[in-house]
Amino acid sequence: MTQGYLCILLHAHLPYVRHPEYEDSLEERWLFEALTETYLPLLAMLEERAQRGAPGRITVSLSPTLLAMFEDPLLRKRYAFHMGRLIELAEREVVRTRHEPRFQPLAIHYRERFRARLHQFEERYRRDLTSAFRAVSDAGSVRLITCGATHGFLPLMSLGAPSWRAQIGAAVGEFERQLGRRPEGIWLPECGYAPGVESVLAEFGIRFFVVDTHGILHACPRPLPGTYAPFRTESGVFALGRDADSSRQVWSATEGYPGDAFYREYYRDQGFDLPIEEVRGFLPSGGTRTHLGLKYYRITDRRSTHREPYEPEIARDRAREHAAHFVRGRASQAREASERIGQPSLLLAPYDAELMGHWWYEGPEWLGYVLDEAAEPTSEILAVDPLEAIGALPQTTAGRLHPSSWGEGGYSAVWLDPSNDWIYRHLNHAAETMQALASAGDRGDSLVRRALRQAGRELLLAQASDWAFIMRTGTLVPYAVRRTELHLSRFGRLADALKTNRINPVEVAELEELDPIFPSLDPGLFA
Repeated sequence: MTQGYLCILLHAHLPYVRHPEYEDSLEERWLFEALTETYLPLLAMLEERAQRGAPGRITVSLSPTLLAMFEDPLLRKRYAFHMGRLIELAEREVVRTRHEPRFQPLAIHYRERFRARLHQFEERYRRDLTSAFRAVSDAGSVRLITCGATHGFLPLMSLGAPSWRAQIGAAVGEFERQLGRRPEGIWLPECGYAPGVESVLAEFGIRFFVVDTHGILHACPRPLPGTYAPFRTESGVFALGRDADSSRQVWSATEGYPGDAFYREYYRDQGFDLPIEEVRGFLPSGGTRTHLGLKYYRITDRRSTHREPYEPEIARDRAREHAAHFVRGRASQAREASERIGQPSLLLAPYDAELMGHWWYEGPEWLGYVLDEAAEPTSEILAVDPLEAIGALPQTTAGRLHPSSWGEGGYSAVWLDPSNDWIYRHLNHAAETMQALASAGDRGDSLVRRALRQAGRELLLAQASDWAFIMRTGTLVPYAVRRTELHLSRFGRLADALKTNRINPVEVAELEELDPIFPSLDPGLFA
């Protein structure tokens, strides 16, 4: 008997990073690492399941900025070149380690893995990952949903609905343009919920979204099932709350599976371990040391700096064991919850997609094993997508959600901090300006419409929550500051030109070429 419905949701997002002015930028490598270690392995796992008709489905939110980078010809070309260089490095490593029996098998492992990823990207997908995701969606292995256009943190947008409408409307439009259908679900950026967002979601046909646990536990009235049942908002859109136990089992630094002694150590990488003269040619412009993806050690013992060589086969066995443990735990949890609420329980398990493969090398294999375990005839839980769970559960709760996010502290502290609070007076002033400009319209002038569209792009890019997050965490702060100031500056020039009717078509064309994102953006979304 089914005791619960397990909804695994992977949030796939990266900020929009495209730097044609550099031959090889560190920031573009964020995308390249994610492609190699997360998105391509996930696609391979989902394709394999679809080919054998394996039951069970996950949900993946593809952010519009990520989709834009997937389709960008320059980034596609650069990724293929990057993988060719990694294969060259791995081949050198095979030769260098020929007298090191503990490490040469790993060098061979990476060489073959890189070759497989490049073949998958070039030959199988013809560099088109969006179509690959659409194919596994059509095959029933995954439900695809969207996210805010540039991952803007909605609760800190002072205009409220007009700004939310631009972020959400642009996202829905891009999803439909690239995937051929309108999304029925959305991942609110940073899980950031503010009262009223659900009404804007309803405008665009969104049927469900995700909130953190306390968004539902502190709702009014407080729902007796907690997060174990869907929550119907006043607009009719369903909110699903993150299951704390499922998250803890994977995310926790002390209880989480990725910290197992036999899993690959993320922080030991040949990009740092090899002499600089041996890797300089494989590093970004300027020779900045960074991760290259060749990691030869396992975690071993978190209490010590000593590391033993990584053994992929043992790690794979551990992933299978951890998957069985995870499913048993969810079944027990669902059984206990079902007895209390009188119906099967909903277990929503959302994770950053990059956890699977990038941070946790064995993650995609673990996820496949979880789906297999849940599909066993004796399993008491089913791995489904949120709409399947909503349709299968006879009772829901209703009321008003509590403001929340999944950031540290549960609210807005991460994105409104002394390190980054200076950005909001500029962002919110720009949003007010854009609202006025969009409300005035383009008067039938194609150049005015292009300038309005580009101003909207620059505002959306400046609103990305990634910049405030980076400032708060103290990593690559100058880059985050520069990106915020750059897009606000471009927006300001375009706004002044629109106000004075002195639009420079050459400047508009240059900006369109620098940031070729959201080609069908409707300026009316900002009005």
